[in-house]
Amino acid sequence: MLYLTADFFPIFVPLGVIGFYRYLIFFIKLMAWGAYRPIRPLDNPIYKPEKDVTIVVPTIDAGEEFREAAYSWLACNPKQILVVTEEAMRQPIQDMANSIAPDKIKIYSVPLASKREQMAEGIRHTDTDILVFADDDAIWKPTMLQYILACFEDESIGGVGTSQIVKPVGKRQTVWEILAGFRLTIRNIEVAASTHIDGGVCCISGRTAAYRTVILKDPSFIHNFTNDYWLGKYKLNSGDDKFLTRWMISHGWRTYMQVCPEAQLLSTFKDNWRFLMQVLRWTRNTWRSDFRSLFTERYLWTRHPFVSYTMVDKFFNPLTLLSGPVSVIILCFLQYHLPQWNIVASYLVWLILTRLVKLSPHLIRWPQHILALPAFLVFNFYFAFMKVYALFTLNVTGWGTRKMAIEQNE
Repeated sequence: MLYLTADFFPIFVPLGVIGFYRYLIFFIKLMAWGAYRPIRPLDNPIYKPEKDVTIVVPTIDAGEEFREAAYSWLACNPKQILVVTEEAMRQPIQDMANSIAPDKIKIYSVPLASKREQMAEGIRHTDTDILVFADDDAIWKPTMLQYILACFEDESIGGVGTSQIVKPVGKRQTVWEILAGFRLTIRNIEVAASTHIDGGVCCISGRTAAYRTVILKDPSFIHNFTNDYWLGKYKLNSGDDKFLTRWMISHGWRTYMQVCPEAQLLSTFKDNWRFLMQVLRWTRNTWRSDFRSLFTERYLWTRHPFVSYTMVDKFFNPLTLLSGPVSVIILCFLQYHLPQWNIVASYLVWLILTRLVKLSPHLIRWPQHILALPAFLVFNFYFAFMKVYALFTLNVTGWGTRKMAIEQNE
């Protein structure tokens, strides 16, 4: 090995250090995920779905997927479901609600579509101890609310999140949906690991997230939530889940992630190239929120040091990811004692083997998705450039896919 690297030792040493570091952290997360345990419901709980839970669903274009999701929520027996839409869509959604469960589903509206304003309207009409935000396509297990409420038996916990898997839009998942599934598997491992290590999480996903209503009823929360600006001049509408997670941390509340089959939701993702627009929006939200968590609010450093570390680590992900192909290009154009095809082939084999290890929890469950591994490799490099692009366009706060949905409805 020393012979193979001797003539370019200064190149291989830093690459080796980067590789060792990346996979050491991965295996630490993997071990923490294995040691993690969800909170199980009590035989005689304080909180019960039928009297203590309101589900708030902000939506603008609820279709048939809403019907399926609504039936799954009703199977969990909440006290009520509040659907908040824009005024123009109120009657169509009211008609759909009447055909599902008019006694349990109530419809409210705001003048114009704005997810945060819609969420705030739902908060104002909530009269239960626990409020659960849900996307209009989030499909629950019948045990979802039992497992969410189990966490609130601890009075110090203010917010609870769940794990997720992809529900295909069609009969089979497209390559875009499989990519989303890969990302969700990695995320489920990471949030379980951080919950086990220091009790924190970078974000309680808004696809389904539960909070103590008393926290959200605070006028200060509603004002800041609906008047959230980046750099004081770019109003934010998306990134609501990031804001809620930071609010929990900055106000002394603990959070918990229920990563288990009983609290696992199914959700649809864009099954075409528009998935990339979703990822771009999420990436901008992550940059903005992580900057605030680490450098403006700074509560995270002392309360959840491991989560703080993972946030800083992700800042450098594009550099560490691109260091591999850059090194291969350099070696191919320098006087190296191995032929160029050997260098490229070795790198590709290394990429495939390491990604197989990283995705093994996903591939054990869905082995057929191994066919999408080449697409995942390409997406990773594309994502590295996307992160850099997102960093330099943080002033763009629009909701690309939601804008398309509005135009299609019109």
